[in-house]
Amino acid sequence: MAREKKRRSHGRRSPLAAAALIGIGLVLSGGIYAGASAAVAATSEPTATDTALTAEDGEKLFQANCATCHGLDLQGTDDGPSLYGVGALAVEFQVSTGRMPLQMQGPQAEQKPVQFTEEQILAMADYVQSVAPGPDLPSEHILDGEGDLARGAELFRINCAMCHNVAAAGGALTQGKWAPDIQDTSALHIYAAMVTGPQNMPVFNNMNLTPEDKRDIISALLYQQEEPAPGGFDLGSLGPVSEGLFAWIFGIGGLVAITVWITAKSN
Repeated sequence: MAREKKRRSHGRRSPLAAAALIGIGLVLSGGIYAGASAAVAATSEPTATDTALTAEDGEKLFQANCATCHGLDLQGTDDGPSLYGVGALAVEFQVSTGRMPLQMQGPQAEQKPVQFTEEQILAMADYVQSVAPGPDLPSEHILDGEGDLARGAELFRINCAMCHNVAAAGGALTQGKWAPDIQDTSALHIYAAMVTGPQNMPVFNNMNLTPEDKRDIISALLYQQEEPAPGGFDLGSLGPVSEGLFAWIFGIGGLVAITVWITAKSN
């Protein structure tokens, strides 16, 4: 009887062995699953001919990501405005700058990382344009940056600088709103902002600013983006506030430090 118990105790498996077997099983199953997923993804990866999405694809994307706020028929809801008349240009601007889909309600939509590819954005824009026509994407002539720079800078100072700052650095507005920095904004989005009037910006139609006026403004801003600040440190291009702060901290602070040092040396 004692010999039989001894034999049984020798034949019992260690708990560590069971844990090792379970771990090996999990690793193997995970590896098989990962390999199968990669194979499926490789077979479903779009080819060069599949990347051109249609307005029908845009409709599906819109219904999945935008209809909750803007309605299945673009008619709008309590949480979002109607899109009738906004056109492809507004859709491209709002979605490709990350403002839409809206992350949360606030004074105005903030820019955030873009959630869609360029092809998906254009497909949604085509869908909205087909259902609710409005301003469309401009010709390359408007965006070429070859307009009258001096005239464009003057038009910008007259029509835009009071909100966006003369250096296009942006500025604060009322009720927690702001005019964004447009020092790195693309020609297309500068044009779209003028035509569609996002957020607090007014719409500049062709009666306010002709297409050539818009071209000149875009050209002046693109030139300003490419040229370095002629005065050295631009300090955010925010004018006397940042310049005065810099002078106070480094100028007055430096004088105080020198005075303290001279006093210490004389003592």
